[in-house]
Amino acid sequence: MRYLARHNIRIRVTSWGVMFCSFFSVCTLTYMGCQPGVSSPVSGVENEDGPIVAAPCTRYAPVKIDIAPLTEFVAADQTRKPRIKLYVSLLDQFGSQVKAPGRFRFELYEHVPRSAESKGKRLAIWPKTDLLDLTDPSTNNDHWRDFLRAYEFNLPLDQSTGASLILQVTYFCATGKRITCEFELSRTG
Repeated sequence: MRYLARHNIRIRVTSWGVMFCSFFSVCTLTYMGCQPGVSSPVSGVENEDGPIVAAPCTRYAPVKIDIAPLTEFVAADQTRKPRIKLYVSLLDQFGSQVKAPGRFRFELYEHVPRSAESKGKRLAIWPKTDLLDLTDPSTNNDHWRDFLRAYEFNLPLDQSTGASLILQVTYFCATGKRITCEFELSRTG
């Protein structure tokens, strides 16, 4: 009888122990799984009322511009004036090329060699009136080159320019962020 009493107690203690461990494990996993990660803050935009927490997909919003080395001067032919063929990639925080809605402005400056400020006089700005708006999906897709993962733009040149120029690209993100990149463009030949 004593053996059975001990055996029953041992079974009860074991079943209570299993139930307690199971409950503790479920609570711990639930608590740990529901907390936001410390290493991945949620980015947001601020307005007059304070910060607005943005959706997690904003982590893939552009944070940098890369002007591809394919960018070049194109000589005049029978159908077109001389122009600059420009390839622009938008990069997210992970360095991946992304397609995103936004607005562009392009500026062309003289290159001043051996100077602390290499941008000289502004020679041209595109577009002349307003920003090039790529928030419309159709317009955005017209400029997108999927095989390059970049946007292509043809910027007409009205005047003869020097051999070395600075091309500045400014991108206005849909969240209000402004990103700028400069590229030294040289004539060959």
